[in-house]
Amino acid sequence: MPDTAFDPQACAAVLTMARQGRTPRPLDLPAGLRPSDAAEAYAVQDIVVRERGTMAGWKVGAASPHALPARAALTRDSVFVAQEGVAVHLPAAGFAVMGVEAELVYELGADLPSRATPYSAAEVLAAVVSVRAAIEVCDTRFAAWAQQGEWSRLADQACHGALIVGAGTEDVAAVRPLAQGVRLLINGSVAVQHAAWGNSAGDPLPLLQWLANDGARSLGGLRAGQWVTTGSCTGTVLVAPGTVVVADFPSLGRAELHIA
Repeated sequence: MPDTAFDPQACAAVLTMARQGRTPRPLDLPAGLRPSDAAEAYAVQDIVVRERGTMAGWKVGAASPHALPARAALTRDSVFVAQEGVAVHLPAAGFAVMGVEAELVYELGADLPSRATPYSAAEVLAAVVSVRAAIEVCDTRFAAWAQQGEWSRLADQACHGALIVGAGTEDVAAVRPLAQGVRLLINGSVAVQHAAWGNSAGDPLPLLQWLANDGARSLGGLRAGQWVTTGSCTGTVLVAPGTVVVADFPSLGRAELHIA
């Protein structure tokens, strides 16, 4: 009988070559190379990330407080940390799609390597040294936005394009995410606003704990200096070249992106 085992290396090659412009962007992965579950999608994603470059962080999120989270590892070429009060400028030519989201990102100051005993929430929080406002730019290596199955999108770094890390606080214990307001401004106008939170996953701490204990295991665990962004607080807003995007978390911090 023919060998029908899933080939994550071949699948990853499709995504990598599309990102590098070596092949046309496909509408979806070839039928025989589509992941059929999260485990296969992560196997592909890990290869994509290792080939892309040095890791700088993670994105993690969930559809609800009770849903299983999902993650993507982020590489240094897509993570931009701004000095306080300074905007990040990125060329639109670097993206196929530009969907922007306001998010909270956590800076790790200590390693949380994989281990047999699960990390407690308190241990994970103790490893965090700052909480910052952030903008994630969602993008795709496919030819159309959101036309693929969930496992194809997860393999493609969960639609990650770029992460802009802005200002925040080192008083981690004082941050109350569920009571935190947020505004996403597009060219100076409020596109999305929530008086208190807006993230479908609820409290981000369980997401961080899951990432430390399970999600990051295949890539060696969490490391000091990495950034973990914890999902959209505003939904995704598609924008055009020439847009100025601001993620404003009142009393905590803000991030600003100029797309040329």
